[in-house]
Amino acid sequence: MIDNKMRNIRVGVVGCGYWGPKLVRNFQSIPGADMYIVADLRQDRLDHIRGLYPGVRTTKDYRELLASPVEAVAVATPVSTHYQMAKEALLHNKHVLVEKPLTRDSREAEELIALAKERGRVLMVGHTFEYNPAVQYLKEYIAKGELGRVYYINCTRVNLGIFQQDINVIWDLAPHDVSILLYILGMKPTQVSARGAAYVQPNIEDVAYVTLYFPTGIMADIRVSWLDPCKIRRITVVGSKKMIVYDDVEPTEKIKIYDKGVDAPPYSDTLEEFRLSYRYGDITTPAISNAEPLELECRHFLECIREGRSPRSDGVVGLNVVKILEGANRSLKNGGLAEELSW
Repeated sequence: MIDNKMRNIRVGVVGCGYWGPKLVRNFQSIPGADMYIVADLRQDRLDHIRGLYPGVRTTKDYRELLASPVEAVAVATPVSTHYQMAKEALLHNKHVLVEKPLTRDSREAEELIALAKERGRVLMVGHTFEYNPAVQYLKEYIAKGELGRVYYINCTRVNLGIFQQDINVIWDLAPHDVSILLYILGMKPTQVSARGAAYVQPNIEDVAYVTLYFPTGIMADIRVSWLDPCKIRRITVVGSKKMIVYDDVEPTEKIKIYDKGVDAPPYSDTLEEFRLSYRYGDITTPAISNAEPLELECRHFLECIREGRSPRSDGVVGLNVVKILEGANRSLKNGGLAEELSW
């Protein structure tokens, strides 16, 4: 008798443009995964996959993938197709991993969550950074209270390109930082505001600034852009005791902890008595695992299928991110006024 925790799971990948081949590579190399079939409309992309992995089937017809004996489907297509692709896969009783964001709106996300529950299937969103060892360390460090009270967070995710045709920069890049913030703080924001501009493509914002307001008073700023000369992937968390910086572009020292801060005197009667006390301590760089986050994500997807449990980045997490993106987009259109978020 085959141990359910060890059995192979046949996997199909839909879309092999930018992200799809990375999924194929990981499922091809993970023990217990049978990378079975890939679907894409472009024959040249399918030929590329066949050249790398001759044993993997390819098809230009997504329906052929759905009719195949795969148990799990990973969707790496344009955002506008996520809902329909995921829905059809769930209706064919497949477990589904959808790249971020889950859908274009919360109504579609809610429908997918209900359908997955009805069918008893795993629905997971590819919020890859939730599986990043550096982000995991950041979450645990905050949870232990090492930073003290968290004051504010600054996130920067900018580079030159890749320009999307069907979504603006908020929907393209901000899901990463929004999902990270929800994960490391363990809470949802009450308000969101956003401002941005479209410079290259009409009506598709390529630069944006998003601010999330959390119930404890934490303010988190997110800067996203397709129009920046430097690739920056950095999150700074400022606390009352210490400060921590997560730099994903840094090859080895991804986390740096700064024993720095400022203390106000308990009381003062005159301006001369009021002197802020600045603390300058050591900079610590902890050892962080160099495991590939996408591999950890793919392994987690397969484990959840085998064990019948909910993923860390399940459909509800994906829905929460979509709701925040919707609020940011409304704010973007109303001149940057804060939008209330209802949960």
